[in-house]
Amino acid sequence: MEKRVEYLVNWLKDKVDEAGAKGALVGVSGGIDSAVVAYLIKRAFPDNSLGVLLPINKKVEDQPDALAVVENAGLDYAGIELTKSYEETYGTIEDELKNKGDWNEDNAQLRGANLQARLRMSTLYAVAQNYGYLVVGTDNAAEDYTGYFTKYGDGGVDLVPLIHMRKEEVREMARYLGVTDAVVTKKPSAELWEGQSDEEEMGISYDAIDAYLRGEQISPEDEETLRNLHSKSEHKRQVPAGPSKFEEE
Repeated sequence: MEKRVEYLVNWLKDKVDEAGAKGALVGVSGGIDSAVVAYLIKRAFPDNSLGVLLPINKKVEDQPDALAVVENAGLDYAGIELTKSYEETYGTIEDELKNKGDWNEDNAQLRGANLQARLRMSTLYAVAQNYGYLVVGTDNAAEDYTGYFTKYGDGGVDLVPLIHMRKEEVREMARYLGVTDAVVTKKPSAELWEGQSDEEEMGISYDAIDAYLRGEQISPEDEETLRNLHSKSEHKRQVPAGPSKFEEE
């Protein structure tokens, strides 16, 4: 694990240097993935790294796990509450679509959650530009394979150091780096809404996904769920599609 951490830290340094940037930042949610990235960027850029807390429908001080992560990592941080920005934006969208008679209530909760993720992405880039930093993402191999991220939301980043690591490997690295047990053992959740959990929303456990990614057999039901998730999210793993160049005859 020591070698793997060293490899990722050096990779981060190389990519930031290639981009002509000064350092790196990460959105810190209080979950294990962002915690690991927080510790990695602090090692890579001791004096040029930043954790950004972006609460919606709560205060910065109401995020004890996220605050514990930046404090324990010794990472400088900024707390930016986005509740008002989100409510105004989503409210304006809702009002206009209702006026048109086109408002779809069925997926309103998910649309709101995705807007939150994209609002956070935009904020991270605005902060990053202020410092001359790159935005470091937190997606791991399981999330990448299933497409469990918001396109141009938490998936909109410059670097993804954990992209080849299964969830179990992220946990192992978190323990090695000294992330608190409260974060390591926390039920995985993107906190899209109250009581939401990753595994319940996906319909499959991270243990099953990790087993599949290790090349092991899983139940037929889990394999079908996983294949469906992977297939439906293929567009998220591609650059925007465009037609072949038109050539006049």
